[in-house]
Amino acid sequence: MTEASRQAGRSARRRAREVALQGVYEWLLKGADAGEMGEIDAHMQDDEGFAEADLAHYKALLYGAARDAAALRERFAPFLDRPVAELSPVEHGILLIGAYELLNHVEIPYKVVINEAVELAKSFGGTDGFKFVNGVLDKLAAEVRTAEVQAGRRG
Repeated sequence: MTEASRQAGRSARRRAREVALQGVYEWLLKGADAGEMGEIDAHMQDDEGFAEADLAHYKALLYGAARDAAALRERFAPFLDRPVAELSPVEHGILLIGAYELLNHVEIPYKVVINEAVELAKSFGGTDGFKFVNGVLDKLAAEVRTAEVQAGRRG
């Protein structure tokens, strides 16, 4: 793989995460159930710039975060400093997507998942939201990807 194709892949994945976050955000605000994600998906795909996104990764994140939301919340809730209901919709959405990737996309290094979530928080969240997201996902990664995290800390 050339450097140019790696860069293109990364930006397509980042764009997928951005659009998925927007969809999850809308889903959280509407209080919709996962079955209603099709309408949100269609709306997101109509967005200018959507063609730059990795379609498969976008769909995995959007539908996976919504479908598995309750289980994902159970996984990251112990690391929160407040109840899930008090999270901003942006932080909530980023944590759902980040937790989904940590649990279901082990081919993506945990450091990449956390870094991408931090970048989303810097772009879309509040002033220090990225620090919060980083702390929660770092603790979750240590629990769900123990060997990978330990190897990373030793190396």
